[in-house]
Amino acid sequence: MDSVLRSEIIAGLKDGSIVPCLGPGVLADVVSPATQARMPATSDELIFGMNDGKPMAQKLMYEFSRAAMNIEHKRGRSAVTSFLTRIYAETPWTRSALHDWIKGIRPAYVIDINRDTQLLDSYAGIPHYLIQGRARISGHSYRFHLYVNDGQHYTEIQPEEAGANLPILFKPLGTPVPQPSYIASDADYVDYITELIGGFGVPAFVKKLRRNKRYVFIGMRLDRDTERMVMNDLIVDASSEGGWALLNEPTRKEIKFCERHNITLIDEDFHALMEMPETLAY
Repeated sequence: MDSVLRSEIIAGLKDGSIVPCLGPGVLADVVSPATQARMPATSDELIFGMNDGKPMAQKLMYEFSRAAMNIEHKRGRSAVTSFLTRIYAETPWTRSALHDWIKGIRPAYVIDINRDTQLLDSYAGIPHYLIQGRARISGHSYRFHLYVNDGQHYTEIQPEEAGANLPILFKPLGTPVPQPSYIASDADYVDYITELIGGFGVPAFVKKLRRNKRYVFIGMRLDRDTERMVMNDLIVDASSEGGWALLNEPTRKEIKFCERHNITLIDEDFHALMEMPETLAY
């Protein structure tokens, strides 16, 4: 990545005009201090982790959401929730280099499709909003939990209560903190994406904020239907300039998605964005 583009993206992250969208790739260097095993983040890693390290039937290995639906049918929805909470809230992990880098910038708005808590840790001690995706609920007009953090504690609030100009951490597929809430199985995705399309998955103040933003996709592959469908509805009202996706060897589906949203493909690993000259370091 040339220094001019790197400077433009970093400046946009700092002034809020560019929104980072984080995917499983940003967790590739996260390991258990005890075993050096990698944190499950990709579809395959999550399936193996959920199935005691063993592969599942070929049709279930296609995508984590399909495998999670199978486990839910056999053992109940709580089995999937317990697995994700054990992995992301109860197991110690090392820090991601990307999240340490994000901590130095602290963008005003971040979308993170991972279910871990490292992004939240990057904003520890800083007042912010947290949006958790939620699915399959009745008697409620929203498909999210909205929390405000005062720098120490999370308090759930209603969208109309959001007033302060605070950083926004959007975890559409959920996270265990402050209360576990996940989009994981096929049924979750069907409900959540339907509600995103209907406008109920994003708070009104975020819909207003996101107008004319540009996006940079970091560590996120877009060859899975679920990721593309979720992101398609989260980047509504983007700037006509679109943004960028750092993708090595993009697939046909990824190229098509980026073309539709005017996103420029950069055939490089996202670490190229982090390799800043001394004058740009924060």
